[in-house]
Amino acid sequence: MKTLIKNVKIVNEGKIFESDILIENDLISRIDSGISEEADQIIDGSGKYLLPGVIDDQVHFRDPGLTHKGDIESESRAAIAGGVTSFIDQPNTIPNAVTQELLADKYEIGSQKAYANYGFMMGGTNDNLDEVLKTNPRNVPGIKLFLGSSTGNMLVDNPETLENIFSSTKMLIAVHCEDEATIKANTQKYMDEYGEDIPVKFHHLIRSEEACYKSSSKAIELAEKTGARLHVFHLSTAKEMELFRNDIPLKDKKITAEVCVHHLTFTNEDYETKGSLIKWNPAVKTQKDKDALWEALLDGRIDVVATDHAPHTAEEKQNVYTKCPSGAPLVQHSLLVMLENYRNGKISLEKIVEKMSHNPAILFRIEKRGFVREGYKADLVLADLNTDWTVAKDNLLYKCGWSPLEGMNLHSKVTHTFVNGHLAYDNGKINEQKFGERLLFEVQE
Repeated sequence: MKTLIKNVKIVNEGKIFESDILIENDLISRIDSGISEEADQIIDGSGKYLLPGVIDDQVHFRDPGLTHKGDIESESRAAIAGGVTSFIDQPNTIPNAVTQELLADKYEIGSQKAYANYGFMMGGTNDNLDEVLKTNPRNVPGIKLFLGSSTGNMLVDNPETLENIFSSTKMLIAVHCEDEATIKANTQKYMDEYGEDIPVKFHHLIRSEEACYKSSSKAIELAEKTGARLHVFHLSTAKEMELFRNDIPLKDKKITAEVCVHHLTFTNEDYETKGSLIKWNPAVKTQKDKDALWEALLDGRIDVVATDHAPHTAEEKQNVYTKCPSGAPLVQHSLLVMLENYRNGKISLEKIVEKMSHNPAILFRIEKRGFVREGYKADLVLADLNTDWTVAKDNLLYKCGWSPLEGMNLHSKVTHTFVNGHLAYDNGKINEQKFGERLLFEVQE
């Protein structure tokens, strides 16, 4: 199978250039101007931009056990419609993926249901070190530890266990950092005043800057002490930015950082209009925090942009504060929101591609993905950066049927998404064949 894309602007490795690109079977076979080879399909890319597919390093697709909220099939469909061609799913499903057998079960589900390429994190607990150490670094992206409780309650709070995990594995350890004791004390303070129905506007004061910093600084200290590879998920505060460095290349960093689209988009001021729809853990914080996250993203202290895509039903999100789950769906719109920031002059196209495609591939050592290069897997996105539309219920693909972005006007659209050389999404139509493959990772001794 050959596909030829003509006259397209390619955004890759810090450059934008016009070219043709030839895809043969699952690989990019040639990048050149004026390719005249016969092909099974020819796509005119005039006026469009070609990007490497987005690699989202943190999603919760809810399979198995929470599939009333979303599942690998529904959420990976939404992903490819948004230009996300690979995802790394988290272990807090039901049952939690904390044994090799349960992890294998998730991979089996992925192999049957994923429209995009998939990786599943192994979950760490207070008592499963033996299982964690059996994880194969060739085909599993890393170990996930919740250092603050969130959906699925996989809290790891035993200091000895943590040190054992950090010092025993060479695999990447990804962490959710919020200090449990701080959050509990803050919650109690507000419950004493408001009962169960705490106004959501206090969420960022309950899951506070202090709670985040206390936990992330401790995790980094432990990583420095043990030499572990640490990746800190969904950073949300200005204060935490002092913990990360930008003076060495990403491939040499042992401690890396991620920011999510919602922490770059919303602030605590938005609770007034959006309410619990923007209740996340960690919470969206102040304008000062948001500005600091942008600054760190642009100067290289933050390495990756992801979503923490976490659907809940609309009914669940209407519960009172203490019973309302945190999280929201984002994979269909993450790239488009970042393209909106490009349009507004906040970030370049090259930088978006670096943070959403190149860097996740480098950081997780993903084999042959994340770049527009000859010989690499053809995970590619064609985007029209000059089209107006509005996020609304009738154009959402999430199983939960809602988005915190409803009503937002966007000026870019994904027109085509290729997964392993196959046209998986074409101008609003999803190819019902599933082309996703298991992600593989380069193992360094």
